[in-house]
Amino acid sequence: MHLDNTTFNGVEDDEGSALARLLEVSTVVLQQAIDLVDDSLTSDEQLTVHSQYMPGSTIGKHLRHARDHFVLLLDCVSKPPPYVLNYDVRLRNTPMETSRQAARDALNAVINQLGRVVPKAQMNAPVTLHAITPYPQVVQTTFGRELWFAGLHAIHHWSMVRVIAGELGIRLEETFGFAPSTLVHNANGAEKPKM
Repeated sequence: MHLDNTTFNGVEDDEGSALARLLEVSTVVLQQAIDLVDDSLTSDEQLTVHSQYMPGSTIGKHLRHARDHFVLLLDCVSKPPPYVLNYDVRLRNTPMETSRQAARDALNAVINQLGRVVPKAQMNAPVTLHAITPYPQVVQTTFGRELWFAGLHAIHHWSMVRVIAGELGIRLEETFGFAPSTLVHNANGAEKPKM
């Protein structure tokens, strides 16, 4: 992941700049998954191997789950307000969990959707988030905050993909699965992440 250090230092001057930065980070994070599918995986079967360390986890499931959060958010703000979002409404056992081509197509589709929706959105557009934690919760948030969350949520799942890839003997690009703040910290002279 290559991002300018100024991306995370200080407050953005205006909403357009802030949204542009969130769009950039989201796109880079999703592109990492496409690069994984194109450059690191060599078979569809690698998407479906169950982790011995994280029962029930597969690379395909993590890719789909992280993508779902972006799609649910973008679909939410593509409708007229009020914006009501629920990340718990997701499809499972989709083609992208078992097919590299389907994963590539689904990830590219969400990158295209980001490019269409984010520039027209409002950073502080109010969003009502419904969640089961396991108790029903209703939280007031904003589009910008949720887009930021979707990116960090994906990075969290990429780190689990890194573990499963390691189990399969697949070596990944060195920044895959690391938070942007960690990468900026390391770029400023801190110790590099150990692989």
